[in-house]
Amino acid sequence: MNTKIIKLFIGCLVVCTICAETTACSDFYDPTTDDEFSGEDGYSSNTEMYTGFLGIMTRLQQVGDKEILLTEPRGELIEPSPESASELIALYQYDQNLKDNAYASPQGYYEVIIACNDYLQNMARYRNSPNVDTDAWQALVSSTLRVKVWVYKTMAEIYGSAVWFDDPITKVESIGQSDKFQSLPLEQLIDKCLATLDEGCYGVASNLEINWYEWLDPSHTVELASSQYRKWNYIVPAYAGLRAELLLWKGALLDAKKTDATAAYKEAADLLLAALGKQINVASDPGSNVYWLPSGATPGHYSPIWNNAQPYPYEAVSAIIYDYTHNQTNTLLRHFSNEYPNKYLLRPSQAGIDRFLDSQFNPGSSINDTRYKCCFGQSASGQPYLAKFRPVGSSVRVNAYQDDCHIFIYRATQYHLMLCEALNHLKRFIALNAVLNTGVKAGETDDCFNPEKAEWEGFASTIDPTKCDWTGTANYGTRKYPSMGIRGCFGLTVRPLKDNIRELGEAGTLRFNDLALLDEAMLEFAGEGKVYPMMNRMAVRYADPEIVADRVCPKYTDEALAATVRARILDGAYWVSL
Repeated sequence: MNTKIIKLFIGCLVVCTICAETTACSDFYDPTTDDEFSGEDGYSSNTEMYTGFLGIMTRLQQVGDKEILLTEPRGELIEPSPESASELIALYQYDQNLKDNAYASPQGYYEVIIACNDYLQNMARYRNSPNVDTDAWQALVSSTLRVKVWVYKTMAEIYGSAVWFDDPITKVESIGQSDKFQSLPLEQLIDKCLATLDEGCYGVASNLEINWYEWLDPSHTVELASSQYRKWNYIVPAYAGLRAELLLWKGALLDAKKTDATAAYKEAADLLLAALGKQINVASDPGSNVYWLPSGATPGHYSPIWNNAQPYPYEAVSAIIYDYTHNQTNTLLRHFSNEYPNKYLLRPSQAGIDRFLDSQFNPGSSINDTRYKCCFGQSASGQPYLAKFRPVGSSVRVNAYQDDCHIFIYRATQYHLMLCEALNHLKRFIALNAVLNTGVKAGETDDCFNPEKAEWEGFASTIDPTKCDWTGTANYGTRKYPSMGIRGCFGLTVRPLKDNIRELGEAGTLRFNDLALLDEAMLEFAGEGKVYPMMNRMAVRYADPEIVADRVCPKYTDEALAATVRARILDGAYWVSL
């Protein structure tokens, strides 16, 4: 076991808690940090190569909660509590001047990019060292590139633009001091992200992975399922999820221009189906495998998605991980928990809570709905709180000060929902309904898996192309937990979709289904910072900011404020403007 690296890893990932609610920056290109990055020294060993990469991970930890805290007050669910901070209230009210708002500042994102550029420069110098571990070198270059692209993707969906740069610089403020740093608008930024993944770096493809468990414990002294190093394999944004999400954005931008986007949606669907199939089509122990598949086992495994010491393998794809015992923390508990020593700055709105139990919005819902119970809690004094980041009664995390919940970059249900969006735009409506509502079924009816139909391309077993492991009838056994759909696994009634274009026409059908998927995302990803970017994508696709306003404004109990927010959204304020 590489004990030296393990100790260095712990040292590298010691993160100071971010005090965003009390710290503002005078200009978003003028950071409050004194940290500098320099690639002048280079690396002299494989150990330095690894620990240099882990330095990027500390930067990623520091912005892990940023998308949640920035977008959720502006989104459909969260509102400030009476104890909240002025900067959060400004986000909630869609104030038009956020220049000095620390939550809104992209500074932390740019610091991650600076760290990535610095690391890649060092790696270029180290690549010809006689001692270099070539396989690890390539995997770390690839991983760094994906981190960089993910950060730019995140800025694209929040700000609608960002300054792209590959040059090594030492401070964020340098971005604003030269004419060569130009801000790219949304479409150019998405294209740049996709091109970067296509091109790779230094001749290295952008889809390589490194198995930290294998490297840190090559003798397998502890089995993977029990190993503390298993969670390290989640720390880099997954290629399939990242590229597929970018392709959905590309498709939306093409749709907005009335340009054929079929190729983008086809590639997204193929990537997601291949990634899901890698987990679902598992030849070993097929009867008990429930990984990455909404099934009868999902309700019993739902709470531990957040309430676990490490990302939960039933759902985890990529995550930013923390460990409070090593001072690695985020501020989600501080913001959402109403238990001392937390500050309870944000809470779920009543309109957002009610949405879960609204049979029109969430057909078949009840007070026993698993997602509802896992999402919300209430204190003895009646204060509602978002419970995902502070699950009560956990045998793993019960203390209110253990602010180290991991933050998902991608999770498996997100893959399923992104797949639904791609299937909709490929007009594969039967498969869409199966993935969202009823599950992929075996049988002879028109809505069952049939390997001869293009509708089901990519769902087939990797072992036997005539069968589908999603259905539980693969040729090597019967899966104990077959696909039941995102909604079906919770025993919910189907969410209505349009399965042909006769009633509403093609454009109307696609829009109807897209908005149904967005509504489902509001339930599945409540409070996770994932809904607002999807709302923005729908607004771009249909050139209609009402899509955002119609979902955000019901949480405002003050009618005048609701009208003001709606007007600002319709004027384009669904992008954070600085």
